[in-house]
Amino acid sequence: MTYPTDIRDVETIDRGTRVRALLASGIGSTIEWYDFILYGTMAAIVFGPLFFPAHDPSIALMLSFASFALAFAMRPIGGIVFSHIGDRIGRKKTLVMTLSLMGGSTLAMGLLPDYNAIGVWAPILLTVLRVIQGVALGGEWGGGVLLAVEYAPKKYRGLFGAVPQVGTMLGLALGSLAASEASAIFSKEEFLRVGWRIPFILSFVLVIIAFWIRRSVDETPSFKKVLASESANKVPLLETIKFHWRAVLMTIGAKFIETSVFYIFAVFSISYTIGLGFERTDTLNAVLVASLLSAPMVLFSAWISDRIGRKKIFIIGALASMAFVLPFFWLVHQRSIALLYLAIVVGFAVIYPMVGAVMGPLFAENFPPEVRYTGISLGYQLGTALVGGPLPLIATALLVAFHGSYVPIAIFVGLCGIVSLIAISFAKEGRGQDLDARRTVLPLEVEPALDAAERPPRLSNPVSDNG
Repeated sequence: MTYPTDIRDVETIDRGTRVRALLASGIGSTIEWYDFILYGTMAAIVFGPLFFPAHDPSIALMLSFASFALAFAMRPIGGIVFSHIGDRIGRKKTLVMTLSLMGGSTLAMGLLPDYNAIGVWAPILLTVLRVIQGVALGGEWGGGVLLAVEYAPKKYRGLFGAVPQVGTMLGLALGSLAASEASAIFSKEEFLRVGWRIPFILSFVLVIIAFWIRRSVDETPSFKKVLASESANKVPLLETIKFHWRAVLMTIGAKFIETSVFYIFAVFSISYTIGLGFERTDTLNAVLVASLLSAPMVLFSAWISDRIGRKKIFIIGALASMAFVLPFFWLVHQRSIALLYLAIVVGFAVIYPMVGAVMGPLFAENFPPEVRYTGISLGYQLGTALVGGPLPLIATALLVAFHGSYVPIAIFVGLCGIVSLIAISFAKEGRGQDLDARRTVLPLEVEPALDAAERPPRLSNPVSDNG
């Protein structure tokens, strides 16, 4: 292996290099989430009748959402596979792989024949492509965050680390815009026949642009140090579980509230409001507006976290999220376009950014560079899989079981919030600290049994989950 010799202090990196890294981090996240949210939107609107036909529309919708949830089960697998690559050979190469997989699977979805054309193969192939999407997305978020965070100056690490989340918001906005415009341009029959395919096919153009940008970015300074010190682990997953399991559990738990409110406001709300009598374009446009407004709010929340700390911002956002779920459903039940916009904008553009903005830097600051990709990806994707994937399905089942009452959904989100508040209390605040000061250190009772070559490298004043 060739080891890097051009390692620079992250504080001295020029502005142009930082901008390229942020573009590579943000645009990839934008496209990944455009593709991913587009599936969620179409699962709520067209995939039920086209790919999962059933006599009961509710069953078709639940089957459609089940395929949506399946990708979440694959995301931890993708996180493990690609984070292993990212902690072994680099962040940049891994992100090129995830982008290629996501773009290819989304294009194939847009070209896939429906159930009437190829029968049972239609839902099977759609599910396979959805699995590929989930695997790719499982490796994307962690790499995108590290590309931004590991290029960030210390005093702006929170702001830099929020760029992938801004990309998520922009991807959601573009996906909602594409679905809304296609829905508006085509009649209902034409939309079901061909209109829904256009947004999937168009995404491939964006993939080519993102691929070119990511290829032009150099490896991060943090990972260059890992390579130069020959401290990359052969099996990062095992070391993460053995020495940093507390940080992984913290990450999983912290994801509960963020994931639950994200999918309530951005995905489940689409099918729910259609059931209340709103036109699908009404909710899609509301999500579009909220997504665009949330992007600057994410940056603002991250900027504040660079001044008062990540944990404080997260706790405020978690409490506000728990408190707003009941008012959110009450507002949309008034069947007013203005109140629909108010509910989604307040929930998604004002409250959600406080929890979404700080996750990247907060999680990254709780793992050492040798296993940072693995640690944040494993925790993030497991948390998402446990809550985000089944949430639309759970919410739909709760509505059926409780005869249309949304109170059980609010209780479920509240329980998620309690889990997150407990988890975040165990997180270490990294604002203003050296990102790479945290290194893997073995317990004293284990070290004597190891040869010197087997011991992880140390830095002065090391910190780890083991003391």
